[in-house]
Amino acid sequence: MAAYILRRIVSTIAVMAMVGIFVFLLLRLSPGDPAAIIAGDAATPQMIAAIREKLGLNELLPVQFVHWAVSILSGDFGTSIFTGGPVLQLISQRLGPTISLAALTMVFSVTVGVSFGIFAAWRAGGFLDRFLSAFTAAGFSVPIFVIGYFLIYYSAISMHWLPVQGYAPIDEGLAPWFVRLILPTMALSLFYIAFIARITRASMIEVLSEDYMRTAAAKGASAYAMLFHHALKNAGVPILTVIGLSFASLIGGVVITETVFNLPGIGRLTVDAINNRDYPIIQGVLILASGVYVLINLAVDLAYTLIDPRIRY
Repeated sequence: MAAYILRRIVSTIAVMAMVGIFVFLLLRLSPGDPAAIIAGDAATPQMIAAIREKLGLNELLPVQFVHWAVSILSGDFGTSIFTGGPVLQLISQRLGPTISLAALTMVFSVTVGVSFGIFAAWRAGGFLDRFLSAFTAAGFSVPIFVIGYFLIYYSAISMHWLPVQGYAPIDEGLAPWFVRLILPTMALSLFYIAFIARITRASMIEVLSEDYMRTAAAKGASAYAMLFHHALKNAGVPILTVIGLSFASLIGGVVITETVFNLPGIGRLTVDAINNRDYPIIQGVLILASGVYVLINLAVDLAYTLIDPRIRY
């Protein structure tokens, strides 16, 4: 296990290095001049040249990359071009809504998705199984923003059940924090519920067809024991994999959901930075998101041995 962890750490460093190079080149070689955008429409060539000199954009790309990489490794993600504030500070100020939305989404998605998948597999071909097939088809097909606008219109505008937009920090009270996250959580969860439920159902059906499950049933094991003590544990590896991948891929859905529901999180910060071509913020968000993704994958791989002791590295 120690050798495996060491190999994964080395591979993680290599992956992050490639991500850093890709992010740096993608932004630097894309069309548009950030100096001209900062200077404005009425800027003179002298003003644009001065801004480029200040930002170091006149240096060779390898030199720019070395300076940027050294700053990143030292914990300095730079300063926002437009706001003038430290990038890490700006990101930390937006973490609350994003972490809250991601955490609630995953708790809700895993609870509902795994439950649906288990009982659909237990009664394969029955009503719940057919309902799950229709539900997963809708979850995979309907875009997040369509679900979000439907929930806003029906639950907030027509019925006046929930607030339409905005975010309340948790330190202002648990109830306001939770109420304002219900609609975005429901909108973002539909795809992940469908994804997790479909994989759970397929894994559970495969395990329930094994000989040892028929033996357990012949010995009089209860449905609860068969489903949760025997089948779920043996079907846990693919389920854990899809949960980890879902959590790691939340950033894409969070960007859309935060825009629809006007949540001041990392997604909105990223969209604003892209519109302004604010290189330091875009690079900081992408590097941190990539790091989280890699760490989640590592944690999932290590958790396999807790679910299935037959797995050895």
